[in-house]
Amino acid sequence: MCQVFFTLFLFGLSYLSPSTDPIRLRSESLPFTPKEFYIATVTDQRTEQGPIARLALTPNQPTQPVDLDRGVVASFQQFINQGLKQNKKLRPIAMRIRQCRVNETAKGNRVTGQFTYAVSFELLGKDDAGTETSIHLTDYRGSANYTRPIDQPSVIEQTIRQALTASLRNLNDYMNRESSRNEKLAKSLTINFIDDTRITDDDTVHYNPARKLTWADFQAAPRKGSHYAAEVFTSFSYEGKSTVKDGIINLNLMVKVYMLKTSSWGRSDTRTAYALNHEQRHFDITKIIVERFKRKIHPDSLTLEDYNSIAQYQFIESFRELNRMQTQYDDETNHSINQAAQERWNQKIDDELRSLGIIK
Repeated sequence: MCQVFFTLFLFGLSYLSPSTDPIRLRSESLPFTPKEFYIATVTDQRTEQGPIARLALTPNQPTQPVDLDRGVVASFQQFINQGLKQNKKLRPIAMRIRQCRVNETAKGNRVTGQFTYAVSFELLGKDDAGTETSIHLTDYRGSANYTRPIDQPSVIEQTIRQALTASLRNLNDYMNRESSRNEKLAKSLTINFIDDTRITDDDTVHYNPARKLTWADFQAAPRKGSHYAAEVFTSFSYEGKSTVKDGIINLNLMVKVYMLKTSSWGRSDTRTAYALNHEQRHFDITKIIVERFKRKIHPDSLTLEDYNSIAQYQFIESFRELNRMQTQYDDETNHSINQAAQERWNQKIDDELRSLGIIK
């Protein structure tokens, strides 16, 4: 947000007769050409509607309401269209007028005035359903204090015009500076998945095809009252970090598929290779679900404005899918008791791991 404060003391300006005519902004060609945006719309969002000014035009008389010619929106839009090169192939920006107010007081033939001005700029777009959206980019605030002879009100137009020009210049500087590094202005997105396959000696076993589970990984005490031979705790998570370079969001996602030793157990009298294979397949299923999750997260499935929430939604959906598949696996194999079903699941899991490139 930019704030500007300045004071004007004007003497000997060209004479203008006191009048309640609207304030007409003088057209001028602005000294910069936007390369990143054009002003698509101007809207009046002032809390105080009506004429923008109360001016002292006659000695010893109350101030009079005076507005911009055709109102603040039309006057600003005309000034912009005439003074700024508008390339509609660039990003559309909405200009929201938050404040534009002139208040004067007179003492004899001297007038003191205060001008306050605030605008915000938003990037316009559309979501996947075609609904118009806007993203706040930057704000500009300015104010001016001035004194003038009561019969010389030309400073008012000049002050408003200078504030409007300064806010557009500030937007231009912001867009030139931020277009290549700000996520709000990114034009595309890339995704890089990083699998955590570390082999460590701590409580966590990270999924790695070269590192199969062993009974030594099952370190918890058997759960009281359970009729099962063993139980393995597997899960997955991801961590995201994004950077922006040259207008491209680079999203790096570290994906972890893991088993916790101190939450997994196996009875000492049932620690067979067959039983261990059943638990390993639970771990393999978790890996399969994560690979499916990764394939749901691609640039075409994400929006630049909301990629984090979309990824989180798919993550939650994948957790639900994991629970369903693990339950189906245990139900059909009867927790490994049904050996024929266990063999079918072994083959099914290996086929998918092979199709995903996890094993050869």
